[in-house]
Amino acid sequence: MSWLIELITDNNSVAHAIFLYALVIAFGVILGKIKIFGISLGVTFVLFVGILAGHLQLSVNPQILNFIREFGLILFIFSIGLQVGPGFFSSFKKGGLILNGLAVLIIVLNIVVALAIYFGFGGISITNLVGVLSGAVTNTPGLGAAQQTLTEVQGAAAAEAIQGMSMGYAAAYPLGVLGIILSMILVKAIFRIGLDKEQESLDQENEQSQLKPHVITLQVTNALIFNHTVKQVHDVIDRNYVISRMKKASTGEIIIPKSDTLIEKDDLLLIVISAQEEHVYESVIGHKIDMDWNMTSGPAVSRRILVTKSEYSGRKIGSLRLHMGYKLNVTRVNRAGVDLLANPNLALQIGDRLTVVGNIDDINRLAERMGNSVKRLNQPNMFTMFFGILLGIVLGSIPIAFPGMSVPMKLGLAGGPLIMAILISCFGYKVKLVTYTSSAASLMLREIGICLFLASVGIAAGGDFAETVFNATGLRWVIYGFFITFIPLLIVGLIARYKYKLNYFSIMGLLSGSYTDPPALAYSNKTANNDAPAVAYSTVYPLTMFLRVISAQILILALI
Repeated sequence: MSWLIELITDNNSVAHAIFLYALVIAFGVILGKIKIFGISLGVTFVLFVGILAGHLQLSVNPQILNFIREFGLILFIFSIGLQVGPGFFSSFKKGGLILNGLAVLIIVLNIVVALAIYFGFGGISITNLVGVLSGAVTNTPGLGAAQQTLTEVQGAAAAEAIQGMSMGYAAAYPLGVLGIILSMILVKAIFRIGLDKEQESLDQENEQSQLKPHVITLQVTNALIFNHTVKQVHDVIDRNYVISRMKKASTGEIIIPKSDTLIEKDDLLLIVISAQEEHVYESVIGHKIDMDWNMTSGPAVSRRILVTKSEYSGRKIGSLRLHMGYKLNVTRVNRAGVDLLANPNLALQIGDRLTVVGNIDDINRLAERMGNSVKRLNQPNMFTMFFGILLGIVLGSIPIAFPGMSVPMKLGLAGGPLIMAILISCFGYKVKLVTYTSSAASLMLREIGICLFLASVGIAAGGDFAETVFNATGLRWVIYGFFITFIPLLIVGLIARYKYKLNYFSIMGLLSGSYTDPPALAYSNKTANNDAPAVAYSTVYPLTMFLRVISAQILILALI
């Protein structure tokens, strides 16, 4: 049995390191699925199993541990950047401005409360406080960024402070999750919010949304547009819409209209528009009728084509000249589950699904040209990922001097890859970089990265965790963390409802997203029984994640 004892106890063995990480992650993932009052900690439980392993004197060679911790952090951060990047800049538009502004206010208040504790109460180092802050806002990337920045500044001397940071995080995290949910419950109670009434209000808002394409059939009855071409009518109705199919009143033939096709009296037009603008088209073209185009005989059919060839990434729909070359019309584009109007200026991305109308043979020719291969999408784009990580590390290593800081700031191994991933996912198509990754592959990459990071943090901190946390000091950390969690959420929740009259379901998503907290989002989704919390969560998530990572580093550099 000496081989087994050596496997468990030989800290310098690679086999021992892999064995210990596999043990910690496996049990952490299983235990993280246990729900208490309907709430589970998920993959974060890996941290607590790692702490237990460290407490039992199961350790790993420090060089191996540091490498796995930093590599796991990079994988996690980069995959997060690729996920949030496509919506990062668009999240600042119109309604997203209010939600993101409130999320930024929460982040600022978190820091204000933390600094008030630091300067007002004392008795806690800035490194430990940043750990408590990261746990209170349930943001693991912020913890990783702060630890990596501390290593950049202090080198090997930072090991003890990094452990203290990890323990502060672990002490504050559980009440951080509960604090988010408690703030939601209090906002609901203070304003006496009824969920049924909120659902009705949400349904009315959705009916007026301009985002979702709306398909209607109109009969041409306005004499002012008789014998005018499709292009001439489009110039009159200066909005985004697509005439998918036309049934000629004179012949009964169903055709795919071109820009020079004449519109005649009593022609039937199948049009894809924004739902809110339906009355505009009725007033210009004619009255709406009910017609099932799938039951009509004719050469035109509707199919979906998957864009999987990289040469079409970034190409605008209008530049494809589909009607001239294929006699086809593109009516909608489905991107990441969201339907978009097929505007000629809309740039395509790998993974887009085009709804195309026309002859089946022409559709098949276009499908072959654009790829239409699900198998191709399932293949991960390893070059883009590792080339992006390479550029991110270079970016993170550039020193940036700020007045009043003793050392130049660096984005580090967290901030650099995060920013580069956002930029690549937004603009990579312009340099022919394929950034599409299937949801399964992206989730796997992210989960492996966070598991490796949390296991490393737990194992490193476990040796001194019990004697540090389970005493008066640890109790103060828990209380400090709850104040940091709860006070900003309650203030902003009240402002969101009283001043901006936001729907309660959106407020739940805002509060969850501002702390990037999946357990709180799961509670919100279960309470709301709709996707409104998830929409608000995804709206604020990109900017919040970015600011959490950067602000943690700034606190370390400014106050260390």
